[in-house]
Amino acid sequence: MEGKKPLQGNSGPVLGESLQHVVPTLRACLQPARDPQMRLTLFSVLSKVLLQAKDTVDSQGQFHSYLETVTKDILVPNLQWHAGRTAAAIRTATVSCLWALTSSEVLSAKQIRDVQETLMPHILTTLEEDSQMTRLISCRIINIFLKTSDDVLDPDKFIKIYPELLKRLDDVSNDVRIAAASALITWLKCIKGADGKSYYQSSIQYLYKELLVYLDDPESAVQDAVLEVLKEGSALFPDVLVRETEAVLHKHRSATYCEQLLQHLQAVPATH
Repeated sequence: MEGKKPLQGNSGPVLGESLQHVVPTLRACLQPARDPQMRLTLFSVLSKVLLQAKDTVDSQGQFHSYLETVTKDILVPNLQWHAGRTAAAIRTATVSCLWALTSSEVLSAKQIRDVQETLMPHILTTLEEDSQMTRLISCRIINIFLKTSDDVLDPDKFIKIYPELLKRLDDVSNDVRIAAASALITWLKCIKGADGKSYYQSSIQYLYKELLVYLDDPESAVQDAVLEVLKEGSALFPDVLVRETEAVLHKHRSATYCEQLLQHLQAVPATH
């Protein structure tokens, strides 16, 4: 337990005073060529530190100066895919660190956007990991990325996000499925706030069709989550969604969810 003491008591803030030593040391020790077990241990400690970032690495408000190093020199190399269980465990630990960092509230929206610019492609890849925890955290990270992106994301990059989240609706874990649905809601909110939504029409129509399949899912929690996604997206192209819903209503085991969606569509005006 000796190694964990710096995270407890009053010694955490000292980290924020020593970043010029701490960050280069971490960078050196967390390179992929270094001992895997050491890296796992360090990432475990780092994730705990980052969860309390205001009282540890950002105790002096200077962590932002090292954000690029942490992102590009520490996180990125350890998110690269390598075969083996230890390599997978390191990716999980790295994703956990990123989750701790993005949810610690020490980063501004712009800083999260900078992190997203670098890491979104990697996190879309970790959605496919064997580890359920990694997939779940990846969904949550993408949700945070999207919540801070507004309409800043490049449309060509943005359009690549939803198919990866859609795949997670087939996940073996309901937690992952529901987290993916939550991220899809945020993705749709971004489109509603963006100019030129017509650019996305064919993608949204495809998304409607796929989501309607899950509206008949055996798991009611998934049905509820998917209904919320469809409600969020309904104002984009309501006529299209009405048509798609009416086309599948009779194929569902129960028409209840489709009927709820159609009722919602009648009540919501289209966005322009």
